[in-house]
Formats: sequence, C-alpha cells, structure tokens
Amino acid sequence: MKKIITFGEIMVRLQTPGYKRFKQAQTLEMTFGGGEANVAVSLAGYGMHASFVTKLPSNAVADACVAEFKKYDVDTTNIVRGGDRIGVYYVEKGASQRASTVLYDRANSAIATASSSDFDWAKIFEGADWFHFTGITPALSDECAAITLEACKAAKAAGVQVSCDLNFRKKLWTSEKAGQVMSGLMEYVDVLIANEEDAEKVFGIKASGTDITSGQISDEGYQDVAKQLVAKFGVKKVAITLRESISASINNWAAMLYDGKDFYKSKKYTINIVDRVGGGDSFGGGLIYALLSDYSMQDTIEFAVAASCLKHTIEGDFNLMSVDEVKALAGGDGSGRVQR
Repeated sequence: MKKIITFGEIMVRLQTPGYKRFKQAQTLEMTFGGGEANVAVSLAGYGMHASFVTKLPSNAVADACVAEFKKYDVDTTNIVRGGDRIGVYYVEKGASQRASTVLYDRANSAIATASSSDFDWAKIFEGADWFHFTGITPALSDECAAITLEACKAAKAAGVQVSCDLNFRKKLWTSEKAGQVMSGLMEYVDVLIANEEDAEKVFGIKASGTDITSGQISDEGYQDVAKQLVAKFGVKKVAITLRESISASINNWAAMLYDGKDFYKSKKYTINIVDRVGGGDSFGGGLIYALLSDYSMQDTIEFAVAASCLKHTIEGDFNLMSVDEVKALAGGDGSGRVQR
C-alpha cells in the first residue's frame, strides 16, 4: 500500500442551508475542509495510506475534526495538538448567475502559529512514497512557509516524490509574496498542479488567447504555460485544470498534463454543480493516485478529471468516490443511470 503525507490546515466549514444567503439563514451546517486534508480523504477512499499532518487545538471541536478523519480512514497520528483555535470558513453557495461566497476567519489558528519544533519530518516520512502540499499552507504565516520548506527538504532526503497545488489565495498574501516564497519551494517539487489562473497570479506566466471571465480557454496558451513552468523550475510534470464557468451552476471541466515531452488532454465534462468547494483538491487526489498506480499519462489525466467531476456532485469538501466509480466515468459511463 502506497503511503502519502499531506500537510496543511483543516478548518471548520459553516454553510448556509441549501442556497440561502447569509442574511436569510438562521442556522449553519458544520463540516470540515481544507486543501491538503481533502486530498488525504480522497486517497484514503482509494485504498491508500493517507496521513494528514497539521496542528489542532485541544478542544471538543478539534476532537470532532480528528474523529471525522478517522471515519474516512485517514491516518491522524501525525496531527500535533496545541494552539488556541481552529480556523473557520463560511460558505454561501451560489446558483445560476449568483456566485458562491466564501468568508474566512482563520487568523492565529493553531497551524498558523505552529513552530518548526512541532514536526519531526524525518520520522513522518518514514516509509512514505509521496508528499503533497498547496500554496495555501506557506501563505498562512512566515513560520508556516519555513516549515513547508523544511518538509520539502526532508521529503527529498527520504526519496519521497513531492507534489504541489499552487492554489493562490489573494486573501492570504500578495502575488509578489507568493511568487517569492513559492519559487523557493519549486526546487523540491516533482509534480506541479495549477488552475487557469494560478501560474499568472503566482509566477506572472499568462496563457495567451484566454479570458477567464468569459470562459474562453486556449489549449495552446496553457501548453505554453506548462512548458515555461518546466523550463523555469525543472519540475517533472505539470497538470493544469481548465474550468469554463458558464454560470455558478454549470461549468465545463477538463485538464491537461505535460510530462516535459508530450501533452495529454482529458475529455471535457459539462457539470451541473452541487458543491464546487474541494473540486481542485479532488483532482489532485485523483492525479496522485493514478501516478502512484502507474497509470499511463492519458489514463492519469482522465482519472483525475473524472474524480473531480464527480466531487462537484457531492456536498462538503470531501470526495467520497471509489476507484471503480471514478473509472466508470473516465471510461465513458456518464449517464447517471441508477446503479442496481
């Protein structure tokens, strides 16, 4: 069984019921979510040993969070306890032409105030095959950026493959700061994941012939972006998700994978969205699973996109699909017929 380590922040997710606006809601539904945590849940669901590393306070809400991980077979032994609070984010789901809204309350969370001494990376990476992080984690604090760098160095020393989802968040840091910090981390990254905006926001590498607002996506433009990322940082593979936003409810969804030599493009899905949050993380989970399972490059990108497509139909951050269900969609069964 392959062992994957993911490192980042897990937060309480508070969402208005259905499609209510914040001003309408009298109750909020509580779940949990976070980029690297979502990847861990995906991989555990695919039958891999997924271990999530973070720091959580010692209180009842954090206990509930750990219990949620255990329910989905995620290894929690590397979760450090301490600090004052767990971060919170609020979700108001959009529909049609009304966009979804996400509000964060994560300042001074336990992981944001963590220190290097909290994590024994050499021990954490014992027997590990893969390490995954996102651009969200080093954005939480200067200390988190330093810890992420230490983790990357330890992973490479242990012979572990490293993947990174750029995941730029303008509410956490500027493009200039992101570019500086993430450039220093790219030296250790084997597989880089980005969406249609990240490369431009973080590294200033823009796809020609593309207009995100209008949903115009240029394959040739993103092939050039992938080539530039490989040339600039020496990463082995670049995966770019390609989202065409028709509305908050309907998106076209595809991706491409570049292995430094050839490009592989997935089929395109038109998705009627139930919950978009976690869609990119489910793509990362699918990509890591397929690469560790020695899928061909074409099958890898098809599996990752199909996994993410299915996640968009599930409430909450986590992608609760099996390998067989993802394979069925990747293989062409998108009918949605009742399975009896």
